[in-house]
Amino acid sequence: MAATLPRQVATLLRQAVTLPRQADTLPRQAATLPRQADTHLKLLATLPQQVATLPQQVATLPQQGASLPRLVATQPQPEAFLLRGVDIHHRLERVAIPLCHQQVEAGVQHQVEHQVAMARLEELSRDTQGALRASPCQITLEPLLQTPPCLDMEKGYRGSIKDYPGADPLRDVEVLRKAMKGFGTDENAIIELLGSRSNKQRVPLVAAYKTTYGKDLFHDLKSELTGNFEDLVLSMLKTPSHLDASEAREAIKGAGTDEACLIEILSSRSNAEIQEINRIYKNEYGKKLEDAIISDTSGHFRRLLVSLCQGNRDERETVDIAMAKQDAQKLYAAGENKVGTDESQFNAILCARSKPHLRAVFQEYQQMCGREIEKSICREMSGNVESGMVAVVKCIKNTPAYFAERLNKAMKGAGTKDRTLIRIMVSRSEVDMLDIRQEYLKAYGKSLYTHISGDTSGDYKKLLLKLCGGND
Repeated sequence: MAATLPRQVATLLRQAVTLPRQADTLPRQAATLPRQADTHLKLLATLPQQVATLPQQVATLPQQGASLPRLVATQPQPEAFLLRGVDIHHRLERVAIPLCHQQVEAGVQHQVEHQVAMARLEELSRDTQGALRASPCQITLEPLLQTPPCLDMEKGYRGSIKDYPGADPLRDVEVLRKAMKGFGTDENAIIELLGSRSNKQRVPLVAAYKTTYGKDLFHDLKSELTGNFEDLVLSMLKTPSHLDASEAREAIKGAGTDEACLIEILSSRSNAEIQEINRIYKNEYGKKLEDAIISDTSGHFRRLLVSLCQGNRDERETVDIAMAKQDAQKLYAAGENKVGTDESQFNAILCARSKPHLRAVFQEYQQMCGREIEKSICREMSGNVESGMVAVVKCIKNTPAYFAERLNKAMKGAGTKDRTLIRIMVSRSEVDMLDIRQEYLKAYGKSLYTHISGDTSGDYKKLLLKLCGGND
């Protein structure tokens, strides 16, 4: 007993220490009791109402039970109901779900198109800001202001092909199937349909055709059509980035390289478009576009293409005139004011700077040495790197004028470069075709429509003129 006393005393001392803390919590606990009691009273007050409704609920049970036979009698037989469910499931699986997937892909493309449109609007804003900044420095504004953006807020939409109101891919594929079914092909039906649909309305036709008829639309068109008309029709059924990727592939593979095609695509597309082209090229052909370029080109021209295919050009809105002067001086020092030419300096500035900034650089350069920069490039360089650099400069200076020149070169002379003609007419028909037509008329004294009419024929001509959109 005596041995346990120390432990008991120690326990009592510890309890005595905790008593003040416990006493401190008692007022707070007591303060919550009225609120808890109030909550319980409210719950008790609702119980009589709940109990009162129970007899009414019980009374309705026989009526609900009596109505069940009538409900069952009005429903389809279980087998018929099951068959109807299976039929609906099959329709969803064959038609609705593939079309939803197609719309998702189209949505990605619309996002790219939206980014492209926003980039062009930003270019207009940057041009204006650059001009306003340049004015105090006694820089002539006219060349900057003459550069027509592809999407001008005053002019609005500058494409020649617009969405067709109420277009339905399921109805459209019926028209295509009817045009190809049986003996002969109704080319006019194909021309009227494809020539009046925008790209986002044409592309879903591939999935809708396979869903409806279980056949590949590309395969059926290839079996029914021939020549340039076939190539044009198939090009119109691809997304812009898919068309660019396939054109880049055709430009690289085989014995020779179409350097002008690669420069055209890579210098005129936005960062988002170039990155999408790279993704599709890798998926479709199992090789990076950059690797294909490296294996098929060489020297400074290879460096130019590799730089452009990164899709990493500065796309900021602002134009810093002081920086534009510095870049113009760097280009002058790398070319005209040097024994030999530093192509790397040209490459670094032309491939990395924003397009509005470069337009200001070109203006500064001309004032500095009294010569347009493309003429200096021709004096200082040669071969593919010369033509590549000049093309980049022309495309940045005035994109519609650049494409007008490309179209003229494709059609003039003995033969027509149909692949170039098809690619430009399809790819620019929803971007800046109206501006290209104006630049064409201004540069060559006759309309693009007239030149196409005189240089092509048949169904191929009819569909090209649809893309052109009219005479000027």
